[in-house]
Amino acid sequence: MAQQSMQDKIAHLHERRAQLAAGGGTKRVAKQHEQGKLTARERIGELLDDHSFQEMSVYAEHRANRFGMTGKSVPSDAVVVGQGTVLGRLVHVASQDFTVLGGTIGELHAQKIAGAANMALRTGSPFICINDSGGARVQEGIDALDGCGQIFFQNVLLSGVVPQISILAGPCAGAAAYSPALTDFIIQTKQAQMYITGPDVIKQVTGEVVTHEDLGGAAVHATRSGVVHFVAEDDEQAMLIAKKLLSFLPQNNTEDPPEVEHDGNVDADPELNSVIPDDPRKPYDARDVISRIVDHGDFLEVHAGWALNAVVGFGRIVGRTVGIIANQPNHISGVLDINASDKIARFIRFCNAFNIPLLTLVDCPGFMPGVDQEYNGIIRHGAKVLFAYSAATVPKVTVVMRKAFGGAYIAMCSRSLGADRVFAWPSAEIAVMGAEGAAGIVFRKEIAAAADSAAKRQELIDEYRDTFANPYVACEHSLVDDVIEPAETRRMVAQALEAQTTKRDIRPPKKHGLMPM
Repeated sequence: MAQQSMQDKIAHLHERRAQLAAGGGTKRVAKQHEQGKLTARERIGELLDDHSFQEMSVYAEHRANRFGMTGKSVPSDAVVVGQGTVLGRLVHVASQDFTVLGGTIGELHAQKIAGAANMALRTGSPFICINDSGGARVQEGIDALDGCGQIFFQNVLLSGVVPQISILAGPCAGAAAYSPALTDFIIQTKQAQMYITGPDVIKQVTGEVVTHEDLGGAAVHATRSGVVHFVAEDDEQAMLIAKKLLSFLPQNNTEDPPEVEHDGNVDADPELNSVIPDDPRKPYDARDVISRIVDHGDFLEVHAGWALNAVVGFGRIVGRTVGIIANQPNHISGVLDINASDKIARFIRFCNAFNIPLLTLVDCPGFMPGVDQEYNGIIRHGAKVLFAYSAATVPKVTVVMRKAFGGAYIAMCSRSLGADRVFAWPSAEIAVMGAEGAAGIVFRKEIAAAADSAAKRQELIDEYRDTFANPYVACEHSLVDDVIEPAETRRMVAQALEAQTTKRDIRPPKKHGLMPM
């Protein structure tokens, strides 16, 4: 064979690059586009800053030699991995290519993802995995399953060290679904589905008939299972959500979240003085409070469609990221049930791992009563909130807006769970239980003996509320630092958080605590 010139070799290089860029070929790429989906490389292009992507393991190919795989070309082994920047900050990314063998996970495919994750760990940078896969590659058998296990192991190693974001942009089936579940946040497009066993298997085993969408679509996971944190219309919006989320987060657990420029405005907001109805039985939207406390009303809600009686998400106060937890009175009065407890506890754990201060806005009448809640473990799930707040060492500021009764008062970051500052609005009711219930117990005999029991009951309810169900008793006992005008909330919270920036909380040495599961 004649010796090739450098130009010939470069031409060959460009040819091979073009083959890789073509993925599974023009027909499969066209089909991907017809389904409203981008290709693996197009998704990376949407996510990363222009010209920042550096691909790794570019020419990796499978080594399988059974079931028709001998000599079969699988460009990049159906996954594109590498590094780049988002908003100028380093990230590592993996993007599965559905146009190549349905994005299935083979031995080398898995090693590429695990390798990119490990590089994220070593460099202290976030890891983003864009999922679009039919699951483990059947032709590679247990080697494919072992590869999935390697990815899971890396997910766990990265947990609490660097932020992990999963983007579901297509099918995510079988064993492959567990990797997103091990990451911090899942963004699912409306074109994607995720499940362990598909409709055909379910029909065969149980006889149940269900569609792919009803089983694992975005609406299901965002509102019923709680598996998904954000829903995106399409791939482009998914990448925008990921970018915004990353803007609130530090690179890793040794850094503080990034600060953005701010004007320092903490002027009083009179609108907050009227946000809560005078009638304590009437609801309101906690988001109206949050939007008036955070910078420019900019709040990124997490799990917006699930456990609607609680609101969690990220905002900024004078340029610094804050994790916000609030009871939501306009949905089942803001009570803590199983799902709300899980939602709150998980969010607290993430914020604590990544040095994000916590602001808790309290208006909670208690834990949800009922046989179903008790049988399904409300005690165990509610204990997760107690554990998460108690274990959190980041700055913790609590504002009691209205109801704070019983165990829920304790659970929502009371002074006893380590809150650094506790404020209350004049509308706050802090007590063992609501005035109506308490009066019925404390004054039972007086009510029964009264000529007009209804009038007497109301009189004693008012007496109890005036005596105990207010913020001033808690203040007298140093359980609340100050009763503040609602309009001053942003200023008071900003000052409290500023004072806690150097907080150091030393805990007993141990391998890890045992959170109720």
